[in-house]
Amino acid sequence: MKIVTGTVVGGKVVVEGETLTDGETVTVLLREDEEAFALTLEEEEELLGSIAEIERGEFISGEQLLDRLRRFG
Repeated sequence: MKIVTGTVVGGKVVVEGETLTDGETVTVLLREDEEAFALTLEEEEELLGSIAEIERGEFISGEQLLDRLRRFG
């Protein structure tokens, strides 16, 4: 997983410094104007731990997640 920053140009997201492959699936998180967020030390540690798990391949696909959620639906 990578986190990159881009800018919308002509209705399309342009990412500098990274090459994205056609057809690649991405997630876009939009910030409100001047919106910021802050994490507690514990939240930051949890986030960094989760990123490390993903980088080690310790995750399930979106499809697997949806299948699991449907079982509870």
